[in-house]
Amino acid sequence: MESKMIKGRDILVVGLQPWDIAIGSNCKNVAKELSQFNRVLYVNRALDRITVIRSKDDPKIKTRLKSLRKEADDITNIAPNFWTLDPRTMLESVNWIPLAGVFDFVNKINNKRLAKEINQALKRLGFKNVLLFNDNEFYRGQYLIELLPEVTDCIYYSRDNIATHPFFVRHGKRLEPSLMAKASMVVTNSDYLEDYGRKYNPETYNILQGCDFERFFPETPFTLPEEMKGIKGPIIGYMGALIVSRLDIKILEHIATSRPEWSIVLVGPEDSTFRKSNLHKMPNVYFLGNTTEVRVPQFIQFFDVCLNPQLVNGMTIGNYPRKLDEYMVLEKPVVVTETLAMKLFDGYIYQCKTKEDYVVSIEKALAEDPDSEIRKARKAFALTHTWDTSLSKMSAHYQALKKNK
Repeated sequence: MESKMIKGRDILVVGLQPWDIAIGSNCKNVAKELSQFNRVLYVNRALDRITVIRSKDDPKIKTRLKSLRKEADDITNIAPNFWTLDPRTMLESVNWIPLAGVFDFVNKINNKRLAKEINQALKRLGFKNVLLFNDNEFYRGQYLIELLPEVTDCIYYSRDNIATHPFFVRHGKRLEPSLMAKASMVVTNSDYLEDYGRKYNPETYNILQGCDFERFFPETPFTLPEEMKGIKGPIIGYMGALIVSRLDIKILEHIATSRPEWSIVLVGPEDSTFRKSNLHKMPNVYFLGNTTEVRVPQFIQFFDVCLNPQLVNGMTIGNYPRKLDEYMVLEKPVVVTETLAMKLFDGYIYQCKTKEDYVVSIEKALAEDPDSEIRKARKAFALTHTWDTSLSKMSAHYQALKKNK
């Protein structure tokens, strides 16, 4: 069946994650999918002064510095019709500025510096009539619509309520609505975020979550990862970044202490709070570190039960973690924290209100028949959430908007 995606356009992608980020990224998946039918320029995050000082040894920072010093190309062709840009500019670190007026003044300077680099790149690549796809970048992307003459339309993508994150909360609650209102259209991955976006832009639509399932069905069966050898079952696993603003450490501690015979396996990078947590002192908790995207299904395949012990806050209440589809496509039982966004998964996953509920639900999950119909139903449901389906929804709304105008 022919894809209904946007075709034949020059598309500029800006977002919070660079192309070379170590973990999976919706923004990267969207850009890659769009590049099948369009020319795409993906803008990596420009350097700012504090980041350079704090993370000068990070390989990604070293790469950006090489571009800044003109020791490497700023534009890289990584696939047919697909380029990345390392902007040759240094931005001011502005988030600490408390006064809105002062922040906006300096932030506009940052936007102008970034826009200058992007405009030059668009000219060199011959991009015209550009569609700007903005993934949650309401700071550095606040004025790009006005500062990029070739941009004729902007789709703003809200997949997390990022404005409530502690880092962004000071200015995000006014800047994100401002950018939503300026955008041609807003798309989200949950009903909660759709309702939020529609307050500021009537052209707001939930296109649900996409997922790249190709790597979940290899030609040869998955083998047990070396990192998991010697870990006894049952294995209760979590795959993804271990970040205290998103995950409830108390839930994990309660599961580990309540059922010492279970092995709690956590795969993903840790923030400083997780690294200092009591979980590291528990004998049945295993931190396996970060892994590559291609190995994600290899680990999940050997989980007996999959977790998403989400902390409920403004950022997560409407969040649709794509890991749920990654869990379910491998027919795994899934235990999560109940939130508004999780209503979509009613009947497919176990939802918990308390840490005690987690233990009860995991026990139910472990008792499931491996050949039960619910496991097949989970897989079938997950397979409806492809990037082609998600972006075809976006494209249909965009084409309708253009037709009506």
